[in-house]
Amino acid sequence: MKKAALALESGQNPGNRTFAFKSGFLQQFLAFGSLIALVVVFSLASENFFRFSNIVGILLSTAVIGVLALGATFVIITGGIDLSVGTVMTLSAVMTGVSITFWGTPIWIGLIVGVLTGAACGLVSGYAVSRLKIPPFIATLAMMMVAKGLALVISGTKPVYFTKTPGFSEIALGSVLGDLIPGFDIPNAVLVFFLAAIVGSVVLTRTLVGRYNFAIGSNEEATRLSGVNVNLWKVVIYTITGAFTGIAGILIASRLNSAQPALGQGYELEAIAAVVIGGTSLSGGKGTIVGTVIGALIMSVLTNGLRILSVPQEWQTVVVGIVIFLAVYVDIIRRRKTA
Repeated sequence: MKKAALALESGQNPGNRTFAFKSGFLQQFLAFGSLIALVVVFSLASENFFRFSNIVGILLSTAVIGVLALGATFVIITGGIDLSVGTVMTLSAVMTGVSITFWGTPIWIGLIVGVLTGAACGLVSGYAVSRLKIPPFIATLAMMMVAKGLALVISGTKPVYFTKTPGFSEIALGSVLGDLIPGFDIPNAVLVFFLAAIVGSVVLTRTLVGRYNFAIGSNEEATRLSGVNVNLWKVVIYTITGAFTGIAGILIASRLNSAQPALGQGYELEAIAAVVIGGTSLSGGKGTIVGTVIGALIMSVLTNGLRILSVPQEWQTVVVGIVIFLAVYVDIIRRRKTA
């Protein structure tokens, strides 16, 4: 009875909620099946695909987009969107570089500055959406432009290099596992991605933040009427997204051993695509971190496999676009059946 009451309170009947759960699980299962199918197809098509070095390369290329997608999952579950994650990532990388290289702070201080920069941008976007009532698309589009401009201004339009900062590149490209298990050289960036996924999953499924995240996305007005401070929790959720974006900024700066102020735009689309492919609904209320991880891996495997098969870059883009189209269409069908 209690579950039924909660279901009715959120504006859905228990039967629809059960169907939504089953359909969400089915979409996640299909996404995982698609990932396995892609791996099998590309492995059969080219003997170079399933080599350890190539698999490691796929995981490494997934790390940055994957962390961005983890953060974007939180916002999309609320029914919102964040178009600024790509340029905020760049701004976070630049601030990390400025802190370490120009201000002379220890590396760990620079890392904190990078994460706080992303969180601060998320907080501003969240405030604009929740308090100023600016639509998420417009608020985060404005933040995208602001972050892009600030990255160029603060860096003087020049890359910030970490060549005089020993060990910084090891944050992403070093291998703690390789030191412990000889030959098992998995880059640290991959470990950071999966650790971030674990933290994100715990926050989304085991905390008050996650509970309100889904509640806002399912029925914001009902959540507000039940006494929840929706505006406050939206700010918190956008700030969490910003923190993940800051981590992605550190990873990409470490991987390139430099902060490139002109880099970043376009990453937000790949991150959103990974979230949608993983089964998170653009209308809000549904989504999982595991699904996002699978979606990010599908994007990387697809791109890598097409590249190994020497498919031209323009056709790679076409294929990825078709995959995103199909993922969104499946989400639309699912929403119609749960309406």
